[in-house]
Amino acid sequence: MSRYTGPRLKIMRALGVDLPGLGRKSMQERNQPPGQHGARKVAARKSEFGLQLMEKQKLRYNYGVTERQLRRVVLDAKRQKGVTGGKIVELLERRLDNLVFRAGFAPTTRLRANS
Repeated sequence: MSRYTGPRLKIMRALGVDLPGLGRKSMQERNQPPGQHGARKVAARKSEFGLQLMEKQKLRYNYGVTERQLRRVVLDAKRQKGVTGGKIVELLERRLDNLVFRAGFAPTTRLRANS
């Protein structure tokens, strides 16, 4: 299974929020986006598509799922009765790695078999 293994703080800085399941570090010290010109990116306005993409990426990185896995969750949520957005979050919260994190048995949602 593929999972993002790069710097997690960089992802949080790019998204502009602290994601509790992504890492133990916080964005307190460096709260601008990553990169050489990160401080200037703060003033740029996002389009509607850009905002939707950022929200989708927050979901993906917070729950540690790939694009294909998220697409499958969305299709399952659309098939069920009720509000689709709520069903998506409900299905993602049911995942075993998330349950272990929420119960406090793991410091992050990133579970490793080798460590």
